[in-house]
Amino acid sequence: MNKRNYSKEMEAVADMYRKSSESGDKPLRPRILLHVCCAPCFSGSIGSLSDWADVTAFFYNPNMNSEEEYDRRAAELSRYIKDAEHQVKVIIRKYEPSPYYRTVRGLENVPEGGLRCEKCFALRLRETAVEAKENGFDYFATTLTLSPLKNTVKINNIGEIIGSDIGVRYLPTDFKKKDGFKHSLEESEKYGLYRQDFCGCVYSMKDEIS
Repeated sequence: MNKRNYSKEMEAVADMYRKSSESGDKPLRPRILLHVCCAPCFSGSIGSLSDWADVTAFFYNPNMNSEEEYDRRAAELSRYIKDAEHQVKVIIRKYEPSPYYRTVRGLENVPEGGLRCEKCFALRLRETAVEAKENGFDYFATTLTLSPLKNTVKINNIGEIIGSDIGVRYLPTDFKKKDGFKHSLEESEKYGLYRQDFCGCVYSMKDEIS
């Protein structure tokens, strides 16, 4: 079985919309609801989308270990979008960790990167898909594929299954490709972004995994 290239798959979708302007008509720009885990990951992802799509950032991360951490990441996202002058709308959900703890109950001691993380990805992506479906977005996606420490195949598989279930298209991505992660480091330094040293949940904090 050939290994999928999610970056090329996204570019194929992008090219389809870019070519819509070749006839002289107004180019078609799809609406994408982009789940965002933090400002640094957003900074390395948005450049792959902004020239051909209208993006709304969706901050929903009930896995955060505290309201303080949640609010800090949400504020950094809003600040970066403003300071970098990205033409992006932002939706920030209120901090509510109970759905996360219900989802991962019994998996507290599973090693980082295992089933607990998959359940967490699915929780956040499902909420993103529901929001996208209810508000007429053409696609939903996630910045989670920027991290070299996360399993891109699992994230995309989960997104596609949820998209099919909810009835909204999932955009396959691998934002770390084409120097996406490197760009996030550069943007973080340029704008002084808070780069956390753990995923966000109390379990990753314990394992010191970012």
